[in-house]
Amino acid sequence: MDKINIGVVTTSDRASQGIYEDESGKAIMETMKEYLKNEIEFYYRCVPDEKHIIEEALLDLSRDKKCDLVVTTGGTGPAPRDVTVDATLTVCDKILPGFGEQMRAVSLQYVPTAILSRQTAGICCSTLIINLPGKPKSIRECLDAVFPAVPYCLDLIGAGYMEVNEEVIKAFRPKGK
Repeated sequence: MDKINIGVVTTSDRASQGIYEDESGKAIMETMKEYLKNEIEFYYRCVPDEKHIIEEALLDLSRDKKCDLVVTTGGTGPAPRDVTVDATLTVCDKILPGFGEQMRAVSLQYVPTAILSRQTAGICCSTLIINLPGKPKSIRECLDAVFPAVPYCLDLIGAGYMEVNEEVIKAFRPKGK
């Protein structure tokens, strides 16, 4: 079974300064541990809401097949300092807008302000990058909605093979894959 390398990038001025603890990054790691049977190595970054710093973190985690998957949290809204999506769009070779569409559709079931979210996903090198909102509850809701497509996406881009814990979440792979 492949070891899966997952980058977790929290974008928050206050968390990066130690003003408060990063609960969102922890929520991503806990969710991934529940979802996957693979051994996982996490590469964690907590960075300020600065586009060039976020870009550097995403590129560092994507280069040389360091990470199969990078999941970000925070910086997906319309506020001036919400620049995670902008950094993702800059570094990605291909954008996968269906991820953001699905996450917003699910989030709209809970809050009308989900329409303000700009989260997306894309491919950088051979790494899938997914932007999630900053609240732990929203992280799980969004991951539950899009994760069934993640293992097959990784297959298609030549990343590691994810073995999913089907008691927790089911992944879709076409028959014969």
